[in-house]
Amino acid sequence: MHYIGIDIGSTAAKVSVFNDDKLIENFTMPTGWSSIETSKTIREKLEKENIKIDESKVVATGYGRISVPYANKTITEITCHGKGTHYLLGRDSTVIDIGGQDTKIITLDKGKVSNFTMNDKCAAGTGRFLELMANTLGVSIDELVQMALSGEDINITSMCTVFAESEVISLIGSGTKREGIARGIVNSITGRVYALLHKHGATDTIFLTGGLCEVEPFVELLSEKLGTKVQTSPLARYAGSIGAALLARDM
Repeated sequence: MHYIGIDIGSTAAKVSVFNDDKLIENFTMPTGWSSIETSKTIREKLEKENIKIDESKVVATGYGRISVPYANKTITEITCHGKGTHYLLGRDSTVIDIGGQDTKIITLDKGKVSNFTMNDKCAAGTGRFLELMANTLGVSIDELVQMALSGEDINITSMCTVFAESEVISLIGSGTKREGIARGIVNSITGRVYALLHKHGATDTIFLTGGLCEVEPFVELLSEKLGTKVQTSPLARYAGSIGAALLARDM
């Protein structure tokens, strides 16, 4: 019996597969323009690997969870991220999930979600914001964060993504070094996470999930902003899909 977790986010879809208690596969793909088409592609890929959907239990989560017609159940990403993080870390923590559309802070108590806080419906402070700013500077996200390590602190004062982009363009036009602009962009995101975490409250252990967990300089700069070491895992991007697969196993 296979247990499959499918986390369709606004920018990327993540899939995790358990065979009984063993995690046997993780993969990701762009969500693209249609979550329904993405779910079809996921099914085709799994079937090619001899993972039969009709003989498995499937839980879908994330932004596009209702677009997975073969899911046995849909569960919110907050519950799934909590479950997946506890599996990866092995203990309770405060989870920071920086997604494409929003940022979530989740408190785990005895392996279960006891509280959560989300940012407002704005791209500022999210992965999408960082992607847009990287495009404006003509670099990748990894390159932008790496540049930020050596940049001087510059404040990006605009609270709106659109205005922030205009501010960055003006800074480029005035000859400001890209490293400084990159530092200001990263500071804008980590500052918003700091404010959200301060509002929510934190435990001793902080764990980062989402795609930015794979960008080591970002984890370093976030730790610096929060004043404590932020923990993560090579599989933290899959926290939602791992949690969904574990919940499928528990059904």
